[in-house]
Parts: sequence; structure tokens; C-alpha cells
Amino acid sequence: MFHNNLKLFASELKKKFDLPGQASPEDQLKGPIGALFARSTKFFTFEIETKTEAQLSEQKVRPDMAIYTDGLICGYVELKRPGLGASPSKLKSKHDNEQWKRLKSLPNLIYTDGREWALYRGGELEGALVRFTLDPSEDGAKSISQHDAEHFERLIRDFLIWQPNVPFKPIELAHYLAPLTHFLREEVSSALATTGSNVGLLASEWRQYFFPDADDAQFSDAYAQTVTYALLLARLSGATKLTPVEAAAALNSGNNLLARALELLGQPGARDELRVGFELLQRSLEALDPQAFLKTKPDLWLYFYEDFLAAYDPKLRNDYGVYYTPRDVVELQVRLSSELLESRFKKKLGFADDGVVFIDPAAGTGTYLVATVNHALEKVIARSGHGAVAGRADQMAENMYAFEILVGPYAVAHLRLKQVIEGAGASLSNHARLKIYLVDGI
Repeated sequence: MFHNNLKLFASELKKKFDLPGQASPEDQLKGPIGALFARSTKFFTFEIETKTEAQLSEQKVRPDMAIYTDGLICGYVELKRPGLGASPSKLKSKHDNEQWKRLKSLPNLIYTDGREWALYRGGELEGALVRFTLDPSEDGAKSISQHDAEHFERLIRDFLIWQPNVPFKPIELAHYLAPLTHFLREEVSSALATTGSNVGLLASEWRQYFFPDADDAQFSDAYAQTVTYALLLARLSGATKLTPVEAAAALNSGNNLLARALELLGQPGARDELRVGFELLQRSLEALDPQAFLKTKPDLWLYFYEDFLAAYDPKLRNDYGVYYTPRDVVELQVRLSSELLESRFKKKLGFADDGVVFIDPAAGTGTYLVATVNHALEKVIARSGHGAVAGRADQMAENMYAFEILVGPYAVAHLRLKQVIEGAGASLSNHARLKIYLVDGI
């Protein structure tokens, strides 16, 4: 019975705290709580494994313990000294408040001081807080009543059966990914504060190959956004497992630069230091249904990155001016430009005509490029019929150039243009790659 499992935990905890000269109270909780989860395997159809998370710096971004079910990350446990409780809002220290700001973005998190247990999802309490009749660290097995065990079992079952519920609609997906990306950024920042970390070495390589003037804050942000969008595009490109190697392989055909960046950022040593954020993104995006997402009409996720950045980092959005031109305005400007090509330069197919090369110096998520291709292909159909569409789409892919400074919109632009060009019947295998380039602003 679960009651007996919980009483054994309470007995083990009391023995720990009865011994003199032990480690910190939080550390004394780790062994008994890990054993409690391990013994709980017999009550479920999956294996339960616990890992103690090493903190990379005094910022303490990570929770204390990670819980895995059948080898997949399930959630995390944050330990507090007995007597502090499991309500972050009641914790008074600056350290605890700063830590909660970071941890509350996690989708499946238990706070506990051994006596009180609470489950949080995205910073919100899930169900009721469980408080044992007495304190196990002082009273051992007699602290657990049958009533306590029943309430605790409901909490722990809810925690252990968690599955990522990943929305497929673009706006909802943007808001789902934003806090996970933000947590990964905090992990990177914490690792960079640790002398000799693998992430620090990785940052040096990143500056060498991509942005030589990037400071630690810019690297942390670039890492988090690049990993998020690389894994997203890899999933939408057909990858079922999103390890860095498999995700990079899925990206190779259409986005070689992003594939190489993911291979660089996913180096084993650095990834281990960033395991919490990386694993959450990986498992969440593996749960995304790519068919459901890709069936979404382009205009419904036209502002995907704008929505993402508004949730992820509003200040960054403002600094880079990520406020995209309304679609109606974009389409009007494209039509006027096409009319000039026809009337002044005798290009009857507009942007799809022979010798027309077009460049977008600040591509964003590719809104102007998508509108340009769609408008031009409508002209092709009107003048030459559907049979000419694939060839003209192929020619436009060859004659199209774009530049973008932010990795998020750069990745989305690749995805959108790939969909439009291939949807017109052209084969991107005819080209080395879409000519969309990530730049450093110089």
C-alpha cells in the first residue's frame, strides 16, 4: 500500500535528521525522497528514476531533483528546509523569491519541505497542497495518517502521469514555448557564470563562427532561441527524436546553417550543463503534432515570432522593433511593386519573370517574401496556366535573397518559404539552400 511506502519514507527521514553533523537540511531530504519515488515504481506501469541536479553557480537555476518515467523527463522537485513549507509566495528570502521567478516557468514541479507537498504547473498550484499530520523529520512514521497517504498519492500520481500538452495553433504554441526558452536562457547565463564551464567554451566557439561581438547576455539569448527554433523546425521536417544529432540531420536539406549551429550548441558537455531546459524543450516538441501544425493556414501564424517574443522577452521585442507590417499592407506594397515591374520594365509575370531578382534586407519571418511568391504565382497561373507554376517557383527560389539578424524569425522564414516553394511543386533539392542569411547587423 502507498501508506506503508510513505511511512517508510518518514522513518528514513527522521533517522537522517537524528544523526548529528549532517549536511544541509535540503541535502538530507534528497536520499529519502529519491527512495520514495524509486519504491513508487511498483504502483505504476512505468519505471521511475531520480537524478540529483548539480548547481552550476550560486544563482541556483535548477531545481534539486529531476524525475524520469521510462527514461523520459517527467518533472522536477525543489527541496526546502523542513518548516519552510511548500508555498513559494510565503518564502521571505530574496534567494527564494529570485529562484521562484526562474522555476515557476517549469510545467511540472513539486515544492516540498518533507512535510508539505505542492504541485505547480507554469507557476500555478495544481490541486490542493498536501500537509502531513506531523513533521516526518521529527516524528517519523507516526506523522503519516491514512488520510495523508490518500491525498499524497493523488498528488504524486498527477505529477508522474504528466504528459506535454503541446498546442498546434501558432499563437498558443508561441506562448507554450516562451517560458521553456526563457528557462533555458537562464540556465545558459548561470553556466557562463561558472569558471571553466563547457558552456563558456562553447560561447567562445559561437563568437568565433557567428557573432564575434556577442556578450554573455546576447549569447545566452541566441543559444536559447536557436535551440528552440532548430528543434521546432526539425520536428516539422519529420524528426521524431530531437537529440541534437537527429534534429540536425532533419534540418540538413533545407537549413544547413541552423543544422550546424544546433550541432555546435548541442555538444554533450554543454548540453549536460543545460540538461533541464534542453530536455524539457526536447520532450515537449517531440509531442507536437507536425501535421496538425502544418495544416494551419499561413495567415494564422503570420505573426508567430512576434507573439513568441512578446511572451518570451517584451524588452527584446521592443529593442529590435519586432512589430510586423499588417498583411493587407504587405500585399498592397507587393502589388504596387509588381505593377511597376510590368509597366516600367515590361516584366509581365512580375516577380516571377525572367531576370527579376529580389532582396529583403530585413526579412523577419518572411512575410514580404511569402506575399511576393504567392502574388507572382497567381500571375503565372493567369497568363500561362498551372503547368508553368513549378518551373517559375523554382526560378524564384533561385532569384530570392533575404537577410535577418534574429535567429527566431530567420528560422520561421526558412520554414514558411520552404512550404510555399515546395507547395507550388518546385523541388528545393535543385538549390544548395534557400538564400536566406543570418547576419550580425554589419
